[in-house]
Amino acid sequence: MKQLLLIGIGPGDPRQVTYEAVDALKRASVFFVLDKGTDKDDLLHLRKAILERYRPQGGYRLVQVEDPLRDGQAADYVGAVRDWHQQRAALYARLLDEQLQPGDVGAFLLWGEPGLYDSTLRILDLVREQGVLLELQVIPGISSVQALAARHQIPLNRIGEPLTVLPGRRLVEQGRIDNVVVMLDGQCAFAGLDDPQLHIYWGAYLGTADEILIAGPLQQVKARIVQVREQARRRKGWIMDTYLLRRTI
Repeated sequence: MKQLLLIGIGPGDPRQVTYEAVDALKRASVFFVLDKGTDKDDLLHLRKAILERYRPQGGYRLVQVEDPLRDGQAADYVGAVRDWHQQRAALYARLLDEQLQPGDVGAFLLWGEPGLYDSTLRILDLVREQGVLLELQVIPGISSVQALAARHQIPLNRIGEPLTVLPGRRLVEQGRIDNVVVMLDGQCAFAGLDDPQLHIYWGAYLGTADEILIAGPLQQVKARIVQVREQARRRKGWIMDTYLLRRTI
């Protein structure tokens, strides 16, 4: 039986790691880190900074491996993601078998909240299907959605109104938008909306030194967001952003 922790570490600020997560960090003896390439070295350094902050005495092993690439140009998006998950599952199964010895506790440090827009739990289901026995514990974290609301000083929900969370590729088909959080919007779907009653609260690199915030009536600020977003992406080589669209009352 392999012991494994999925530790939510928040959107980037080491101070947003919870006490429960710190306890889990101290329990783990092997940390698995996926290397996403030089463009995203910042993400690797942030994970290492969290370990240095909460495990300054060391006493653990860091296993760093190259993350399988997903075909971002595939016409079948869902199929491409499923293939990518299968590749990751094969990698995880091998890592758990080779790197976790009896008495070891493995851990993945996951951005934000492990249950929101993270694929690790689904991938571990595939790992179990390969016959790997897991004793799993999930430690919740602060999500980028929570950080976005805190930075803009707004509640996520309004009285009696639901909150919808969806990926950018599904925004156009949403129909009427009242209160929608959008994640993974690489194509800036918000820029194609012409509804004058929508207000946007946008944030990038939340919880890091590079944090960017823009808010205002969508029609007035969307061009600025597109420009700032592209400049930031070119400067750093990657971008992580999310936003809330809200109909004014």
